[in-house]
Amino acid sequence: MAGRPGYLTLPIFSVLAAIGYVYYTAVFLAVPRWLGLATAAGVANAAAFTALAAACLATYAVAVRRDPGRVPPGFVPDVEDAVSTVHEIKRKGGDLRYCQKCSHYKPPRAHHCRVCKRCVLKMDHHCIWINNCVGHENYKIFLVFVLYAVVASFYAMILIIGSVLHSVPKDEQSSNDSSRTSIYHEGVRAMWLAEKGGDLYHHPYDLGVYENLISVLGPNIFCWLCPVSNTVGNGLRYRTSYDIPLSTQPI
Repeated sequence: MAGRPGYLTLPIFSVLAAIGYVYYTAVFLAVPRWLGLATAAGVANAAAFTALAAACLATYAVAVRRDPGRVPPGFVPDVEDAVSTVHEIKRKGGDLRYCQKCSHYKPPRAHHCRVCKRCVLKMDHHCIWINNCVGHENYKIFLVFVLYAVVASFYAMILIIGSVLHSVPKDEQSSNDSSRTSIYHEGVRAMWLAEKGGDLYHHPYDLGVYENLISVLGPNIFCWLCPVSNTVGNGLRYRTSYDIPLSTQPI
């Protein structure tokens, strides 16, 4: 009975566990660490990913539960039907395709599934991850689920990578808030001094992804791809992470 379509199996529980794990990691770990759930950007990303995860669950549930398509009882191909001009025949003998196990004729593109133990209309394959065949009635919903899953995976990867690249230790944040300095050691030496003192090095000119893009491409996002010069500043002084208030510093 565990092999019948619609029944919960270990692969189905695995898919549900994977969706839950990715959702928890993206919304409750990556977003707070990078953007913060108290910010507009954090709330927007959390809401967007939640909607995407809900769409994944909904389409997955339909793909699991929906019957892929049954051959109508007493189906007999009408070889004289002017509308249907294509009829599939056996490779040997040239007779119309007939399923000996189900005791009925097979419509075009229908095949017998050994797992479901019946013929399925427009059968593509039997998928163990939904414990169901992918056929005429659920082909689209299965494809939409795969699309949502791929988009959600890339979205989660972006959030996780962003949270890793833009995370700053708390002790470094407090040191940035308590003291200011106008003298910087250049690149390699600064990193060496930080490692020697047992600290993590944070480049003072790293303002975060958005501010870094503005410093190069200009403040007008609609002109970022235009071949015009929108450089910020005069090239003699540059903003640093110490110039940004603590509440807006890159996390």
